[in-house]
Amino acid sequence: MTLVAGPSIVQAAGAVCWRVRNGKTEVLLVHRDAHKDVSLPKGKVDPGETPPQTAVREISEETGLAITLGAPLGTTEYTMPNGRAKIVYYWSAEISDAALAASTFAPNDEIAALQWLPIDAARAALSYDRDQDVLDRFAARDAAGTTRTFPVIVLRHGKAVPPGSWDGPDSTRPLLHRGLEQSQNVAPAIAAWGPVTLISSTATRCLTTIEPLATLMGLEVKAKAGISQDAYEDDTARVRHVVRKRLEKKRAAVICSHGPVIPQIIDEVAGGTGTPIDAALRRAAMLSTSEYTVMHVSIEHPLDGLVAVETHGPALD
Repeated sequence: MTLVAGPSIVQAAGAVCWRVRNGKTEVLLVHRDAHKDVSLPKGKVDPGETPPQTAVREISEETGLAITLGAPLGTTEYTMPNGRAKIVYYWSAEISDAALAASTFAPNDEIAALQWLPIDAARAALSYDRDQDVLDRFAARDAAGTTRTFPVIVLRHGKAVPPGSWDGPDSTRPLLHRGLEQSQNVAPAIAAWGPVTLISSTATRCLTTIEPLATLMGLEVKAKAGISQDAYEDDTARVRHVVRKRLEKKRAAVICSHGPVIPQIIDEVAGGTGTPIDAALRRAAMLSTSEYTVMHVSIEHPLDGLVAVETHGPALD
């Protein structure tokens, strides 16, 4: 799924927050007095944000919960009372006991109350058909046992000095100022999935691209020559080794590499999860500078195919 919206469309983002209690899946609803409705938590995208970052921020502001995103649940699109078109992006987000205990929610002018309900009861309580549709998508995953996932995030480096303008080795080409801006912009969005492992090509342009994310997350970057463009061109790449290890670990990871190498990374994730390579997955491998594709793998059924695939980039200027 590629998320694209023009400037004339109002963008918002939210999540189906869920937990398992006494063996039953429950989801979180918000009661809004001003609108006199019951809905899924969400809010508008601020300037300079992309929807994943917005979803995390808005859930925190509305519910007091610190979340990391799971797999996407698609969008709802409708016309607001003022005639403007609106698109809302949704993800799932599992809420841990620790996150619940740390919640800072207090009733306010916007959100009067929070309510946890089993899926069927939540569907009946929601005020809008469009929210029910999103919940139905989540319910289908819950029934299939694929709600709990981990992401493999493949990031292409930011805009770099062109090869023809650089006298040194290709691996030392630095980012342009635009590339540095892109790297700063995508870092908080990628952080929305809570990566715990950061892997990069040894090329300067990749290491510099992932550095803002490493700083934000407080993580070290593991530099791997086997996913560099030099290794690709010399036929010494070790893409399969890098990818299969990430799939075995079942933990959120970011892999920063190059345009020619990224399709190989995508192919290896597909092969390691039993996912047929179709046109949509091919498009997800054709990344522009600083774009990234998030592949969501089921923790309980990792060989049954990817649960979802989505592609994002820096916020629009």
